[in-house]
Amino acid sequence: MVGSATTPSIDKGVTVLSSTRTSRRSRKALAATAGLAAITLTLAACGDSSDPSDEGTTDGTAGGEQITLTVATFNDFGYSDELLAAYTEANPNVTVEQVKAARSEDARTNLTTKLAAGGDGLADIEAIEVDWLPELMQYPGLFTDLSDPALEGRWVDWKVQQATTVDGALIGYGTDIGPEAICYRADLFEEAGLPTDREEVAELLGGADATWDDYFAAGQEFVAASDAGWYDSAMATYQGMVNQLEAAYEETDGTPKDLATNEDISALYDTVLTESVDNGLSAGLEQWSGDWDAAFQNDGFATMLCPAWMTGPIEERAGGVEGWDVADVFPGGGGNWGGSFLTVPSSGPNAEAAQALAAWLTDPAQQTTAFENAGTFPSQIEAQGSDAVQAFTNGFFNEAPVGQIFSARAQAIEGAPFKGANYFSIHQQVQDAIKRVDVEKTDDATTSWDKAVQGFKDLGLS
Repeated sequence: MVGSATTPSIDKGVTVLSSTRTSRRSRKALAATAGLAAITLTLAACGDSSDPSDEGTTDGTAGGEQITLTVATFNDFGYSDELLAAYTEANPNVTVEQVKAARSEDARTNLTTKLAAGGDGLADIEAIEVDWLPELMQYPGLFTDLSDPALEGRWVDWKVQQATTVDGALIGYGTDIGPEAICYRADLFEEAGLPTDREEVAELLGGADATWDDYFAAGQEFVAASDAGWYDSAMATYQGMVNQLEAAYEETDGTPKDLATNEDISALYDTVLTESVDNGLSAGLEQWSGDWDAAFQNDGFATMLCPAWMTGPIEERAGGVEGWDVADVFPGGGGNWGGSFLTVPSSGPNAEAAQALAAWLTDPAQQTTAFENAGTFPSQIEAQGSDAVQAFTNGFFNEAPVGQIFSARAQAIEGAPFKGANYFSIHQQVQDAIKRVDVEKTDDATTSWDKAVQGFKDLGLS
């Protein structure tokens, strides 16, 4: 996944990070980079612990000794016990153990804390979510360069570019991407007098030319006839909107935009809170919270922005609830939310073997299996076009042809937005502001925005 509750997007292409950006950025700004301020020059100088002169086997072990490789993930990457056991069956000297965090935020905290302490205790393979990848790209020496000519062309280009440093090192193998559709409760639609067929729902929301205004207008019609919210979360809805900006919080050379004068962001903020709170479209929930979990069983909301990987968490929380479906539509065109990478910390004792495992896990065959297991849509071109993916339906979502739907949604993505080293920390200020209004209900929109602007100033980026 796999995305988090605060996480990417659509856009006109990826801008490679400027090689002069770091020299221009002040030390104060670097210190503000969320979660990585404690990483020192000593750590940044760490290299790949594997010796390239070692004679290795095809699984990356020297001499075929018995080893255990750990894979740290979050949410659900689709790596079942059976899938990991298949690697051991093919490589009997390698045992694979998965360490799964419940939320991406927990995985990020674990990773950055241990990197700052020298890397001790990290897994052999660490999964990284796309929104916190840019800050880690500042320290490529902490990760093994995974470049391999044999794997060129495996992934969509913009996925590879996201994990490629200015010097050409590849610090992560792409797992999934998050093409977005709209998941909805057909039963709640019917009760509110709205169409329920997925093709008709797509047209209700604007069809091929769907806009956010279309989505909000349908929501106003729904809440006028129902006690349920139109969508789960203002924060999640804002995420879908901001992901369609080419460069939300930073110029494409990495220079942070002043939040106080960022008209694109303030406009999205005003729109999402007007619709969510003033017009009553939001259920006022924070994704991954206990209240959000419970709302799936209590008819809390009728729709949600739905990257492919979200189908797994929905089914997990809404077990026994009938009516969920998926519409092949998304406001504003294409959108990508989330998607992750497998990295190999260079401090690990089995970096070469870990790279071999990471390559296998991101092979088209394994990514197809992961999609079938958890709805994590492959970033691999071959897997996307495979018969297995194209023919895949999801019984929980009324037998929706999710393989075809998310393939179509993926084709609508024009590229990845620019996200620099400070994206995560600035984005968090805005999301916290939305949360205060929609979830915690402690502030009005103006007061909360003022706090976000002050929070941005406190980061010391301008």
